[in-house]
Amino acid sequence: MNRRMKYKEIILLKLGEIVLKGLNRTNFEQQLLSNVRFRLSRIGNFHVSILQSTVYIRPTDAEADARVTEAVEAMRLVYGVVVVCRTAECPKDMAEISRLLPEVCADALSGVSSFKVHVRRSDKKFPLTSPEIAAEAGGVLLEAFPHLSVDLDHPEMTVYVEIRDHAAYLHAGQLPGAGGLPVGTGGRGMLMLSGGIDSPVAGHMMAKRGVLLSAVHFESPPYTSERARQKVLDLAAQMSLRCGRIRLYVVNAAPLMEALRGACQEDLFTLLLRRMMMRMACELAMREDCGCVITGESLGQVASQTMPSLAVTSEVCDRLLLRPLIGMDKEEIIRVARATDTFEISTRPFEDCCTVFTPKHPNTKPKSDRLAAEEAKLDFEPLLRAALDGAELIVVGSSPRGEAEGRDRA
Repeated sequence: MNRRMKYKEIILLKLGEIVLKGLNRTNFEQQLLSNVRFRLSRIGNFHVSILQSTVYIRPTDAEADARVTEAVEAMRLVYGVVVVCRTAECPKDMAEISRLLPEVCADALSGVSSFKVHVRRSDKKFPLTSPEIAAEAGGVLLEAFPHLSVDLDHPEMTVYVEIRDHAAYLHAGQLPGAGGLPVGTGGRGMLMLSGGIDSPVAGHMMAKRGVLLSAVHFESPPYTSERARQKVLDLAAQMSLRCGRIRLYVVNAAPLMEALRGACQEDLFTLLLRRMMMRMACELAMREDCGCVITGESLGQVASQTMPSLAVTSEVCDRLLLRPLIGMDKEEIIRVARATDTFEISTRPFEDCCTVFTPKHPNTKPKSDRLAAEEAKLDFEPLLRAALDGAELIVVGSSPRGEAEGRDRA
């Protein structure tokens, strides 16, 4: 929009599932407001309020006013928001609406040939009805932009006029939001973050259901490189733009892997390693007060994800185990990875912990008793304890301005 505009520009966020909540709806709204304020704190000074299932975001100084575009893009990533509107706020007066509407819509209407006006009149005391407002606003725009025609069924652009309690709001077009529920309303979950395509998608899907994520990544130097580690840190940082701040544990699994390779049958190596990782993820989930462990497993995708294989890895988990991708195929998973901007990072060609020492002929129909017998060959509890005691905790992303990411030993 033209920055020489004479109207007040604000952002409106329209809510989705939250409006269906009952007596605890306020809790969802307050969590959403907290998430919105947190994201905006990195951009500028904004006043945030909610009324009639709509969040109002108003710049409070010239710096914030100049960064409205950045704020709009940030709000599109907030789970719980279904529509983001960059609007002009004006008095509830039809003459004033008619005066401002051509200026507000100039950029949006210059490149299209058809439009329609959609009116929302929540203030029923306004003297004109919705059809009357639409007709008058449409006439004003046709006069201002002679190249346009009205198309009520398939317009290239929709102009919105909203008559609300305290003001009128005008905008052309609206942007889709992330949908879902506000992060923080669905409890906490421990994501097993591998660095591949699947696990970041699993994290996003659970964050969209309101789950606040912690994560654990298992590395195995010198078999995996610093670049593989950095890939995971970059994934966590990218995820944090939508999922909020992530407490990421990095665990060195190399001593455990070497011990397993030396003591156990090769065809069961991957499954034994997965069971050990699951045990450690559950321990970290307990420390983080997480109600579940989240994985990116999809039924039948690889040998360790057959139904018998999933069963034997699940049985060592003492937390609720969630596999949000279980019925998705690879193309569906990739589609979400692209939409959440993790695909390009996930496909960097750096080794993954789980690809080290991969069996030539992995067992796809494992039995619990055989796995238990293999584990009995190894005193693995001290190895798990040493790995967890040496875990590095990194707090990733979405920090307010001036607040650095943190690193510590778990």
